[in-house]
Amino acid sequence: EDYLSELTTSSLQQQHSAPLLMLCGTSSCYLLPPGVCNLLNPAAIYANNEISLGDVEIYGFDYDYTLAQYSNLLHSMIFNTARDILIEQFKYPEGLGKYDYIPGFAIRGLHYDVQKSLLMKIDAFHYVQLGTAYRGLKPVPDEEVIELYGGTQHIPLYQMSDFYGKGPSLKQFMDIFSLPEMTLLSSVIDYFITHNIEFDQVHLYKDISDAIRDVHVKGVMYKWIEKDMEQYILHGDEIYAVLNRLVNHKKKLFLITNSPFSFVDKGMKHMVGKNWRDLFDMVIVQADKPNFFTDRRKPFRKLDDKGSLQWDKINQLEKGKIYKEGNLFDFLRLTGWRGSKVLYFGDHLYSDLADLMLRHGWRTGAIVPELETEIRIINTEQYMHSLTWQQALTGLLERMQMYQDAESKQVLLEWMKERQEIRSLTKNLFNPQFGSIFRTFHNPTYFSRRLVRFSDIYMASISCLLNYDVNFTFYPRRTPLQHEAPLWMDQLCTGCMKTPFLEEMVHIR
Repeated sequence: EDYLSELTTSSLQQQHSAPLLMLCGTSSCYLLPPGVCNLLNPAAIYANNEISLGDVEIYGFDYDYTLAQYSNLLHSMIFNTARDILIEQFKYPEGLGKYDYIPGFAIRGLHYDVQKSLLMKIDAFHYVQLGTAYRGLKPVPDEEVIELYGGTQHIPLYQMSDFYGKGPSLKQFMDIFSLPEMTLLSSVIDYFITHNIEFDQVHLYKDISDAIRDVHVKGVMYKWIEKDMEQYILHGDEIYAVLNRLVNHKKKLFLITNSPFSFVDKGMKHMVGKNWRDLFDMVIVQADKPNFFTDRRKPFRKLDDKGSLQWDKINQLEKGKIYKEGNLFDFLRLTGWRGSKVLYFGDHLYSDLADLMLRHGWRTGAIVPELETEIRIINTEQYMHSLTWQQALTGLLERMQMYQDAESKQVLLEWMKERQEIRSLTKNLFNPQFGSIFRTFHNPTYFSRRLVRFSDIYMASISCLLNYDVNFTFYPRRTPLQHEAPLWMDQLCTGCMKTPFLEEMVHIR
């Protein structure tokens, strides 16, 4: 390690005489003036695409997990209620009642193979990350996973998913509400396997999906939150500050949510105040996203102040009024709000953001609450040390693989084994079962691929906007393509410099 450190320091001194610090991660290098903290900021906004807030005139928001952030206690309530529905209404074994919600078991973005009862993490190239495939609550051996998919880790495109994450046999769990669903799915399968009970995979998946849906559709979850908003809703005062600041700078605001008006009204009064509707030019509830963005058939319907439906035809969308259902095409026609002057925020990459960016040219912001926790882990000394040594080992393996004598082969095998151990350790820092939602061992996850494709910017919460001027321009970092990589630090140590003799390399550890 000292030897590698000496090489790195020498290289920097040769290239940069100015007093600047070069920071190098897995995919980028950039310069900072001395004295500036080199840790990532969990409250920062990160850009996939260049966007100037000064060009944005209209801000749109989803409600659940965008304006309203919920405590993790909600996941336990959803799990327990859906589990009881399975037992009482679907007549599943009463022994399932012994299973409780396991916080931190699953992560967002996982895929579930219905026919094989496998919950797993897949990377941007459609490969299963070995060690992250679970049937029930137990991991499936790597050899079995490869055998199940015909001798490969690769999942063919036609099996993966359609535009909205639903393939013929694979389902991707993309919203935060899906965490208790994945845990319940795994718990039920665990019970059946443990008790040697045969089950039909398709029926089981559908029953659990229906039980989870009932918790939402029948309003059970809404009642819990309405009864104790202090316990369930987080960061309410910050949401008021964001909205009020935008209005004070003459920005127009609108809300499009799938939730019912009474629920949204109570939540917004809790977070923003009784006059919350004065801040919004338009409020649309029970929108039925993503169909709202693609289906032209549903007209808007107006609600009165008590939430009762009105019957008049909608020829204009009035400020401060509440509308139900409708469709984006009528919305665009009635408002004229088109293109990059509109910035819409949501937490679901498919239901909230995909159509708006790809079909309609709106700018989009993804709310990713997990970002805060993941960045805090990335900032730890343990993570940085593990990643640095992992990169060093990878460079050594790449450069030294041409040596094929017996002694060299043994050293290479030891390096490969140590590299794999460090990769597993790094994965476990984020989640022992599935690791980071953003990366497999080295590739971006399928979730990350969609995040980059469907969002201009992403952040942990809407409150991150308070850290930036309303005219701020976000510039994405220029990350190297693979053919550009030799210009960057992870290649300098073993690429651009003279490689030490093998005998010296053996002692680096």
